Amino acid sequence: METGMNKIRIALIGIGNCASALIQGIEYYKDKSPQELIGLMHWQIGQYRPGDIEVVAAFDIDERKVGRDVSEAVFQLPNCTTVFNPHIPAAGVIVHMGRILDGMADHMNDHEDKYTFVPARRKEATKKDIVAELKRTGAEILINYLPVGSEKASRYYAECALAAGVAFINCIPVFIASDTRWARRFTERNLPIIGDDVKSQMGATVIHRVMTHLFQARGVKLEKTYQLNTGGNTDFLNMLDRSRLQSKKESKTEAVQSQTKKRLESENIHIGPSDWVPWQKDNKVCFLRMEGKIFGNIPMNLEMRLSVEDSPNSGGVIIDAIRCCKLALDRGKGGVLFSPSAYFMKHPPRQFFDEDAYQMLEDFIREKRDS
Repeated sequence: METGMNKIRIALIGIGNCASALIQGIEYYKDKSPQELIGLMHWQIGQYRPGDIEVVAAFDIDERKVGRDVSEAVFQLPNCTTVFNPHIPAAGVIVHMGRILDGMADHMNDHEDKYTFVPARRKEATKKDIVAELKRTGAEILINYLPVGSEKASRYYAECALAAGVAFINCIPVFIASDTRWARRFTERNLPIIGDDVKSQMGATVIHRVMTHLFQARGVKLEKTYQLNTGGNTDFLNMLDRSRLQSKKESKTEAVQSQTKKRLESENIHIGPSDWVPWQKDNKVCFLRMEGKIFGNIPMNLEMRLSVEDSPNSGGVIIDAIRCCKLALDRGKGGVLFSPSAYFMKHPPRQFFDEDAYQMLEDFIREKRDS
């Protein structure tokens, strides 16, 4: 199946499981037809199809990835996501050494190499190096796939995006798009930004949000709820350092609180990672419980269990986010893209019910609204 005439040139920060799923997916859908739409929300956005996305630059800090073609790097340890498209042609894009800062938790050196990363024995990149690479490759959009808790590193790369004049998609729970100071800077540079913290296709957060909204719409009083998650990828291993979780917990909690008629007391809502189970690899298991009252003030409760491959679960969402970001570039629109952020992200600058955010997104794609 032929793709569109124009390519969307992207750069990746972090060649982990999410990057692996994204790159596999771009190739996987290249020869598919609109009738084979499994796993995508949109076949075409504007003039762009999934296969029109092209990785032109990549940065990492793992010895097994830095210096390799990105098509090889995505399959190196400690990546453990499902390989659904093993035949990725060489991209001619070498993974460059990035900047470490707080992009790793200290305890990540205390495990076997197959579970964690091997620090690259190379000089860290400077801002000048990264900006030069983005400009040299003609990158249009920089995508942040750093580990949870990479506050300083995420802001460092956001600075690089501003300096290089490229758009930014923030897939992790560091508040950049939802921080008015950062949002203003992207507006001033007329560069689009989508964020923060990707909301997976069929993940724990979106299900929890929808069920919370359903309780409200059906007149059920939600009194208590929890969401516990386990997984075996490096993101869950990284999150064993609870000091890195403040933004993550806020992002996931606010995503649910925003759907309630009356906010739950903090003691009655618990949302966050639970534990790292190595043999789960990239499979994420969510345990969700909601307690409430129905007609006659009679108690009820709901329990759900979700099992899903974590990284591909975000791949289709980011493929759409990339194409929406490209539409904004084509239209000369900078600053926060509120509609795509509301639908694709857990912690956007403005929260909406998902059905409203979906309609706003469709309007954005069709230019019915300046969103």
